[in-house]
Amino acid sequence: MKQIILDFPKQFEAGIKAARNIEIAGPFSDIVICGVGGSALPGSLLPELGMKFDLPLFVHRDYGLPKAASGKSLILCISFSGNTEETLSAYQEAIEKNYKTVAICTGGKLKETAEQNSLPLAIVPNDCLQPRFGTGYLVGAVLKILNNCGIISDQDKNLSEMAQALRPEESEQSGKELAQKLINKIPVIYASGKHKSLARIWKIKFNENSKIMAFWNYFPELNHNEMVGLTDLKGDFHFIVLRDADDYEKTKKRMDLFAGLAKEKGAGVDFVEISGKNTLEKTFNALLLGDWTSYYLAAAYSRDPVPVSIVEEFKKRLVK
Repeated sequence: MKQIILDFPKQFEAGIKAARNIEIAGPFSDIVICGVGGSALPGSLLPELGMKFDLPLFVHRDYGLPKAASGKSLILCISFSGNTEETLSAYQEAIEKNYKTVAICTGGKLKETAEQNSLPLAIVPNDCLQPRFGTGYLVGAVLKILNNCGIISDQDKNLSEMAQALRPEESEQSGKELAQKLINKIPVIYASGKHKSLARIWKIKFNENSKIMAFWNYFPELNHNEMVGLTDLKGDFHFIVLRDADDYEKTKKRMDLFAGLAKEKGAGVDFVEISGKNTLEKTFNALLLGDWTSYYLAAAYSRDPVPVSIVEEFKKRLVK
């Protein structure tokens, strides 16, 4: 996993290449991204990457297609393995209804079905072990498809410049130090509303890499409900607040006030400053730090961060 983190910036160009020739004629009424787990992460991030597009976006993490899907939708079915049953069911329904659909995967049944039906297919590299480690491949492919379909402007140069600016090795020590503070703690990750997907993905990193429970929410919403849980805190929580200098001033004040209240209740709090010259850099710098932190927390617990054995066991029981 360590090498995968260090090589992460190389993924974007490969993702773009995988989707370079995929083009579907519009116009489109909306974008529907079907996927679960790590394969759905590009859909979560898309509204937060600073791309300008006017179409509604629906991220569907379930079987079949959402009600919003129609013959005027651009449907992207993403399954890193190509064998995710929820996504396969969505893809099959899209084919039966003759909807405009693109498959993105590394292989598996999704690839086979797309090829059998002569439908657009982007095959991304399968060298990063798990879907959650391949976000760069998937984001690169999704953005290229949206550009080819006339939904967003060409992002090749922006992605290339951002990838060159990323320095995974520079955040390794910070991740290691933060991980030490989280040993035997329950991480809770917060961010502003515009970065809420970052908080969610950090939470996922702790679940899958460190093999622990973790939770997430965002400001200001959490100040109106979840924060009341501080009244009689049950559990050894450590709050991580992802903070952007460009967040609303009132949101930053809320973060500071919350941190003070949490500390009064005996909880640990760490602020993580989201750094970068633009939204793309900020997003992926923050995700790299989340990778390092969850990696070193897994190491502290003597756990291999790569496999997700309980998920595989669950899938076996599901088919019995």
